[in-house]
Amino acid sequence: MIIGTVPGRVAFQFPNFRYFMTARFLITSATEMQAVAVGWQVYGMTHRPLDLGLVGLAQFLPGIFLFLLAGHAADRIARQRILQTCYVGFAVCSLSLLALAAGRLAAPGPIYAVLLGNGVVRAFNGPAGQAFLPLLVPEEHFQNAVAWSSSVFMSATILGPMIGGLLYGFTGNPMPVYGCSALFTLAGLVLVSGLRIPRAERPRKAATVEMVLGGLHYIWQNKLILGAISLDLFAVLLGGAVALLPVYAREILRVGSTGLGILRGAPGIGALVTSIAVAHWPLRRHAGTAMLWCVAGFGVFTIVFGISRHVVLSLAALVMVGACDMVSVIVRHTMVQLHTPDEMRGRVSAVNMLFVGASNEVGQFESGITAQWFGTVPAVVLGGLGTIFVVALWSRMFPALREIDKV
Repeated sequence: MIIGTVPGRVAFQFPNFRYFMTARFLITSATEMQAVAVGWQVYGMTHRPLDLGLVGLAQFLPGIFLFLLAGHAADRIARQRILQTCYVGFAVCSLSLLALAAGRLAAPGPIYAVLLGNGVVRAFNGPAGQAFLPLLVPEEHFQNAVAWSSSVFMSATILGPMIGGLLYGFTGNPMPVYGCSALFTLAGLVLVSGLRIPRAERPRKAATVEMVLGGLHYIWQNKLILGAISLDLFAVLLGGAVALLPVYAREILRVGSTGLGILRGAPGIGALVTSIAVAHWPLRRHAGTAMLWCVAGFGVFTIVFGISRHVVLSLAALVMVGACDMVSVIVRHTMVQLHTPDEMRGRVSAVNMLFVGASNEVGQFESGITAQWFGTVPAVVLGGLGTIFVVALWSRMFPALREIDKV
């Protein structure tokens, strides 16, 4: 293919990578459009920020109990088979939300129950998906694959919320959003089912506690990886404002459900531009320093968004939030995957996904609680300040992060 002859797009010369990226785009778009509909629907029922926080908590709780099992499964069972099963699960959850919306819910309880099920599926999908990527391209092209994978993910985080917001805005009903989400997921299932991955030998001996806990032990012993993923955990946990976007869209910026979709997609625009730039111009020097400065920038632009009352400024701040976050994502993911043996990748990815889930979903819960206690704007501003403090503290606790030169 011609696209494979361009150095910045070298990962796309591998068919499995192309098909998996298309599936990833569809699944992520489905997840994002569904998230917009759930947030708007739940906040419209209760008008309480805390209930938006519970949306994140419901999806994270299963991961706490299942991450060790999910990581171990990704190292012992064909990862393609796990992904196929997870995509079926995602479709079932979307169809369940569709059925609930048709029943004219008055309280969000049943929605939380479906989100718990969605969280179970995500607990297995994350480790399998992360550990699957190194099987699709040679090691020398892996950073390029990570950058393009991030670009695809962020493209979906732009398109998905916009589709969800527009569908909800035009129809005034979440049912079309959930139906579209289910169709996207099933299309992703077809693509993943068509991949042809050479079968790798998996350990067949009985599982032991030491084997299951291997990912935790490996990360604890490798302080560089521990520092990188824990930096993301606490920085995003404190600084994330995504959970409160329905409040900003409805009460502060007053842009409605369509505007909510645009706000939700704005960080993806910045992240997409950044990931494409890194794919063409890799971080060849001072990658660790760049990561630390960008995480600090994440906190700064979160504060700007928190205090803004102008739609354009708010969108610009969210775009920069996404751009800063993407540098950290690329450096961390490349480092974790390339510094981990293949037989450990599933378990290490499971721990990494738990940290990512904690930063995102528990961060949503933290945002909901602080907004309920102190108000929406103070909650976002305090979160941004907390992110900046975490960067300063981690640069002292994990000096090796500053010394990362090339990934």
